[in-house]
Parts: sequence; structure tokens; C-alpha cells
Amino acid sequence: MEPENVTWITEFLLLGLSEEPELEPFIFGIFLSMYLITVFGNLLIILAVSSDPRLHSPMYFFLSNLSLVDICFISTAIPKMLVNLQTQSKVITYEGCITQIYFYILFVGLDNLILTMMAYDRFVAICHPLHYTVIMNPRLCELLVLVSWIMSSLISLLQSLMALRLSFCIDFEIPQFFCELNQVIQLACSNTFLSNIVMYFSALLLGGGPFAGILYSYSKIISCIHGMASAQGKYKAFSTCVSHLSVVSLFYFTVLGVYLSSAATHSSQSSAIASVLYTVVTPMLNPFIYSLRNKDIKGSLKGFFVKETTKGSIVLGLKKCTWLQKSKTQSQIL
Repeated sequence: MEPENVTWITEFLLLGLSEEPELEPFIFGIFLSMYLITVFGNLLIILAVSSDPRLHSPMYFFLSNLSLVDICFISTAIPKMLVNLQTQSKVITYEGCITQIYFYILFVGLDNLILTMMAYDRFVAICHPLHYTVIMNPRLCELLVLVSWIMSSLISLLQSLMALRLSFCIDFEIPQFFCELNQVIQLACSNTFLSNIVMYFSALLLGGGPFAGILYSYSKIISCIHGMASAQGKYKAFSTCVSHLSVVSLFYFTVLGVYLSSAATHSSQSSAIASVLYTVVTPMLNPFIYSLRNKDIKGSLKGFFVKETTKGSIVLGLKKCTWLQKSKTQSQIL
């Protein structure tokens, strides 16, 4: 591409999931419902953990952080998509696209790192139960989360700065419903070698590293469970890992499926549809996986709503008594 064809762009076009206008109201309804379910479900997890002292443990501390990250993750792309569908516009500003890239990488990285911490927590709980409270102390848990935020923030900032260096020519159409870094790099007409190197290195650091940590933790867990003499002990130890394993499998297999499908079909629309799995479906299903299989979470939520209902009934009863007392006093005066 000749240098004179390079232009300073102000916006991109997000092609979305479908080019058929008659499907847009249906897509809008589906994604709005999924977004609300995700936000509400993850907020319930955070509410349950914060309101019940019995859940103030490392595992639930990491779970509440995962729920917060999932809310932020889905909020990176879906609200803009819903606005575009409602206004029948495909435009996203250049600044908005770079901002979306930053937060997308930030929260994907945090998802990976928090899932790794949860795997390490299960490893310590099962393989070193007597030292669990000493190793997984509150200070260490808070430090791990803080380091994850700093690490993911710096890497996403680096990726965003690399994207700012790119020059674009005449093709501003992104075959996605959000600004994905890989798609933006493919649109550039400047040299993208360094951007690709940074992107793959970051993916290895935020994706490959945590995944290796999860595999190592579970290899140790399997070894510890295998060495247990009691069948009941084995079942109990493994049952504490089922929810986390389900979430990890869902997250990594959907991400892997997206990139394998895009590499096999070379279809931008099928790649966009596959991206829905890990950007929308995974954050939506996480609360169901942890609440349906976890008696502590279900018990905490049930207790919270019963307490709030009782409190509301008491308040209404007091108001009613006050009103009756006032009415009686007024009648006596008359």
C-alpha cells in the first residue's frame, strides 16, 4: 500500500452478527436478556459472599472477584452492541475502539489469572489441608488479586499503545460485534510485525501461563486424591473442584473453539458468532454453575432473601401500628 493512501481515521464499522435488518430486533432481545441475566446472576454471587460471614474464605473471595470481572467483561462489548442495534448504526469511534480493546484484554487477562488462583486455592485445600489457613491468608489473597490487576492493566495498556501506532487505509470494517485486537491489526496497512509479536507474547503470558498453572495445580490435586485411602474422602475432595473445573473447561474450550473454527472456515461471520460463546455465554453461565452446585451459595442467598422479606414485613407492621395509633389518638381528641 502506498503511503499517500494512508488516512487518519475517526471511526470503524462493526459489522456485527448479521447483515439482515429483519433479524436485528430478535438479536437485540436475545442479547439484552443475556446481558441482564449475567449482570443480575453475578451480582447475586457478590451479594451472597459479602453478606454471609460463613463465605468469607479464600475460595469465595476469588469467586466474588471473578463475578465482578465477568460483569465488567460483558459490559465491555454488549452495551455498545445493543446501542448500535437500537439505533441501526454500525459505527464505533476510533477512541471508543481503542478503549474497548484495552478493557477487553484487561478483563480476559483477569479472568485467566483469577481462575488460576482458584485452582491454586483448591490445590492447597486438598493437598495441604492442615496449613490451608496459614498459606491462604487474607493478605496473600488480596495481594494476588492486586498483582493480577496491575499485571493485566499493564499488558492491556501495552497492547492498546501498539494499536495506536497502526495506520489504516480505506478498509474500516471490523467483522465482529466488538473491537477485537486481532481484527484491527488485520485492517492495518502499516507494518504489523511488532504488533503481532506483542499480541502473541501477551496471549502467551495472560493465557498460556495461567492455563499451565491450572494444569499443574490439578495434576497435583489428582495425585493427592489418588493417594487417599477413603473413597468418601476422594469423593468429597473431588466434589469441591467440580464447579471450578466446569468454569475452566467452559472458558478455555470456548476460546479454543472460536480460534479453531475461524482458522478452519475463514468465515468472518462464523467467527463472530463463535465469539459470542466466551464473551457472553461463559460469563452468563458462571453464576448458574456455582450456585446450582454449591449448597453454601444457595443457603446464603435463601437466608438473605428470607431476612430481607422478614425485615420488610416488620417495617410494614411497625408503620401500620403507628398509623393505627395516630388514628386512635386523633379520634380521642375529636
